[in-house]
Amino acid sequence: MGASADNGLKIVVVGGFGVGKTTLVRSVSEIRPLNTEETMTQAGESVDDVSRVRGKTATTVAFDFGRITLDARNVLYLFGAPGQERFWFLWDRLFSGTLGAVVLVDTRRIGDSWYAIDRLEHHGTPFIVACNDFGGPRHPHAEIRDALDLDPRVPLVDCDARSRESAKQVLISLVQHLKNEYAGQAAAQTAAPRQEFV
Repeated sequence: MGASADNGLKIVVVGGFGVGKTTLVRSVSEIRPLNTEETMTQAGESVDDVSRVRGKTATTVAFDFGRITLDARNVLYLFGAPGQERFWFLWDRLFSGTLGAVVLVDTRRIGDSWYAIDRLEHHGTPFIVACNDFGGPRHPHAEIRDALDLDPRVPLVDCDARSRESAKQVLISLVQHLKNEYAGQAAAQTAAPRQEFV
């Protein structure tokens, strides 16, 4: 990173176990991502439900980290959160200083995404939802929104986490959402009546 790059912008990618968070960070990062993937063992099978993620041989145990240079002064830092319930305690710390988040969803296991959405709403962190393509049947966005009880203002997009271009479009959608959110907040503050002090 050049000496003139002085604005670090942080985005977190969250979601259930095996939804493709590491893959998304890896596909879009301009640097070789730092990851904390470890080989899954039989001991872990008694703790993590691997029945719905057949073929998964490694898992994130802390976080993934990638970087994208936006221009000479702005750098985007990507953090991929671990998906297993036993590592959820790390999420609150990862959310600290976050500009926004992507909730990555596997529509075959929609319930695995509820906790991520709940935590982001609890923290007041703006987010979008991205449905990762695992080759199964496509579901209408209205059905997915209903299943997630998603606020109508939260963008919902489709993606393939393996594709750099698709992952970039997810991040662009998040940035557009953040721009709209912050513009709306600024307009609301400007429109608020001033209090007179006597």
